[in-house]
Amino acid sequence: MITTLLELLEVSAWAGIAAVGFGILFNIPRKAIFTVFLLGFGAGFIKFILLHFDINIILASFIAASFVGILSLPLAHGIHQPPVVFSIPAVIPMIPGYFAYETVLSIMSFTFLDKNDSKRIVFMEDIFSNGFTMLFILISLTIGVSLPLLLLRKHTVKRTDN
Repeated sequence: MITTLLELLEVSAWAGIAAVGFGILFNIPRKAIFTVFLLGFGAGFIKFILLHFDINIILASFIAASFVGILSLPLAHGIHQPPVVFSIPAVIPMIPGYFAYETVLSIMSFTFLDKNDSKRIVFMEDIFSNGFTMLFILISLTIGVSLPLLLLRKHTVKRTDN
């Protein structure tokens, strides 16, 4: 149990570091770096703890991205930056590179490597399985981040009474 928790914390810390790396790549303000780390760490922790409890990766990614979308609103007001500054770098480490790699590898194997029909059917199954998983994870990340920002937007606009 302790080793599992330590592994979850380690993977989450790496997700936070990756989020900071993408934030620096996107030239976020210095005062936002720690916040991006915390959001990336939290999103990674939520996603990996849900995966540990055998929740589907698509749903786990959606919940983690929603966490980022919801928390980026109050954090944006606290640091006086747009919520996108925090939300986008924190979600980028959750992009499904493994499924994209497996999809492309299956496409290459299907197209060039094997002419055996039974193996080609397996490759085609892998193309659709990995490709749709990748697509739905990307859709869940997009909806998970943008929906809280769109729904709660009118509550975050500062009123200016003239």
